[in-house]
Amino acid sequence: MIGARRTAEELGRAFAGVPVRTSGRDEILDTVPGTPAIIVATPGAEPVAEGGYGAVLLLDTWALLSRADLRAAEETMRRWLNASALARPGGQGGRVIVVADGSLAPVQALLRWDPGWFAARELAERRELGFPPAARMASVTGPAPAVAELLTIADLPDGTEQLGPVPARDDQERMLLRVSRSRAAGLAHALHVAAGVRSARKAAVAVRIQVDPAELF
Repeated sequence: MIGARRTAEELGRAFAGVPVRTSGRDEILDTVPGTPAIIVATPGAEPVAEGGYGAVLLLDTWALLSRADLRAAEETMRRWLNASALARPGGQGGRVIVVADGSLAPVQALLRWDPGWFAARELAERRELGFPPAARMASVTGPAPAVAELLTIADLPDGTEQLGPVPARDDQERMLLRVSRSRAAGLAHALHVAAGVRSARKAAVAVRIQVDPAELF
C-alpha cells in the first residue's frame, strides 16, 4: 500500500485538480462514481466504476510476474483480466495499458484477450517440466534430520521421484516428491501414515507436508 500511496501522490502532482483516491489494505473501495477521477488500487482491490473506467493502467507488473511461485503467471493473468474487465468497452473509448515486456506470455494473452491460449501454453510447459497439474507433487519441509526420518518411514508408491533437497526458509530444507497422476492418492496416503507414525513417536520437530505446493523452491 505504501507504493500505491506514492503512486497516488505522483499522479496527484501530475494531474493537478483531478481527485485521486486509493483502494487497498487500509481502505478498500467497492465502487466509485463515474465522475472524472484517478483511482490507484492494489491488485484485487480495484473498485467498480459507474459506467466503467475510461482507461485501466497496469503498473509494477514485475512484482506479480517475478514471484517464486509455480502459479505466478497464472495468478497474474487472472488479476490482469479482472482489472481490465472494469474498463469500458473499446467501442465506448475504453483502453487498457500494460507496462511490461510484450514478449511475455501473460502480456501476449492480455493483448489478444485470449486466456484460453495462455492456459494451453501454460499446461504444455508444465507437462514438459513435469509440474502440476500434469503430474502430482508433494513437498516435505523441515530440519534435514526430520525430513529424512519421515521419508524413511513413508512407504512411497513405486516410481516416486525424489527431487532435492533444496534450501528452505529458517535454515530448513525441502524435499520434493513427484508421481504420475494415477499414483497421487498413494503418495498422499503414504505421507499421511508417515506423519502419523512420527506423531505417535512424539517427534519433537515438526515437518510440513504440502500436496501440489505453489512454491517449489
